[in-house]
Amino acid sequence: MSILLIEAFYGGSHKQLVDLLREEIEDCVLFTLPAKKWHWRARTAALYFMQNVPPSTDYRILFASSVLNLTELVALRPDLGKLKKVLYFHENQLTYPVQRCLERDFQYGYNQILSCLVAEIVVFNSAYNMESFLTSIGTFMKRIPDHRPKHLEQLIRPKCQVLYFPMRFPDVSRFMPEHKKTHVEKAPGSNANENISAPHFMDLPFQEKNTGISDSTSLDSSDCGPGNDEVQSGFCSLLPKRLHNPSATLEDMNKPTSERTNICEENRKLMTCALSCIPEELDYQQKPLHIVWPHRWEHDKDPESFFQVLLKMKEMKLHFHVSVLGETFTDVPDIFSEAKKALGSTVLHWGYLPSRDEYFQVLCMADVVISTAKHEFFGVAMIEAVYCGCYPLCPKALVYPEIFPAEYLYSTPEQLFKRLQNFCKRPDIVRKHLYKGEISQFSWAALHGKFRSLLTTAPEEDL
Repeated sequence: MSILLIEAFYGGSHKQLVDLLREEIEDCVLFTLPAKKWHWRARTAALYFMQNVPPSTDYRILFASSVLNLTELVALRPDLGKLKKVLYFHENQLTYPVQRCLERDFQYGYNQILSCLVAEIVVFNSAYNMESFLTSIGTFMKRIPDHRPKHLEQLIRPKCQVLYFPMRFPDVSRFMPEHKKTHVEKAPGSNANENISAPHFMDLPFQEKNTGISDSTSLDSSDCGPGNDEVQSGFCSLLPKRLHNPSATLEDMNKPTSERTNICEENRKLMTCALSCIPEELDYQQKPLHIVWPHRWEHDKDPESFFQVLLKMKEMKLHFHVSVLGETFTDVPDIFSEAKKALGSTVLHWGYLPSRDEYFQVLCMADVVISTAKHEFFGVAMIEAVYCGCYPLCPKALVYPEIFPAEYLYSTPEQLFKRLQNFCKRPDIVRKHLYKGEISQFSWAALHGKFRSLLTTAPEEDL
């Protein structure tokens, strides 16, 4: 047990990470506290672990998330202070959005700065997380009325590195609707009946491949969806060439209304004719848009903005379904109960799904995944949804420009509304879209070597 894993908030992405490390890296031992009462974990977890982590001469490395006050722990346990200490930041408290400035508790950010000073290595899950933390230290410390410490950023920065959150992408092909299965490329030797949590990796679905074919190239009949060749060919012949191409059509849909009028009118006439001969297998193209919001039910994820957009869509009698997933904690914003009642029959799923199978099944059935977050340093849920074939729409802020190509970003709630309005009118276009980003870089398969290196000691480092 040479690697000591400590997690003071054992839930969500924090739990996913340490569970993965324990399963995939030898000689790990894990100590945790439940993911409840976050503020008390940040304040008092060090004292708990001081008493509950047994002494051992086998420990070589201590790995902890930044929820833990590492400075207090190593002061209370000098034997742990001698270890190679690795601090992992899922988030940082220097930039956490509070509802009122007076609510920001100085102690949480201060604890994280102190923890960085005693750690040998400080790891962030994104470049945005690292830079937002480091560049905020000076301003944050100005809250001290006098005798302020200096040059803390310069002391901490040399210890810092970015190591993306490692994700285990499961085989979700058995949950895929037929129209998504056409995009899935199963890895050799994969078994569709494997448990969803098994350490199996698929080739990433819905990602645009470099085939040497330009976006403007017309597609063959197989691009029209399942069904026999004769029916597919007949259906495709009724549609303009740009309707075969999801990328080109999405670009058309994002043009100003005046530029889209002729395109939309032409498409409407052609679709009216074409829909009369659509076989049952192609009905997926006409089902209402399915929107999923898979985030924590807390104010920093800005559920108010999300529901305002959806309620405006309902008021305009746009057809859509919505699934609101994600964990809940002690205080749930009132907007959730209000929105559920107002959205009525548009709701397909509501609330946290503890079963990973059920969770991934909902993601696979959805078309669009939305973030309205005001606080995001990586976004596991968004990447999982993209992996399951959802079209992402994220704020053009926070970590999102680092993770997603520009076409998936919006700047204002009004822009989000317009994008969803267009998608509601043509959900088939979204369903044919091939994701243009790269998410394999976030897989455990891509990152395991760096994590193994992080959690090893050189011979001269042995205690």
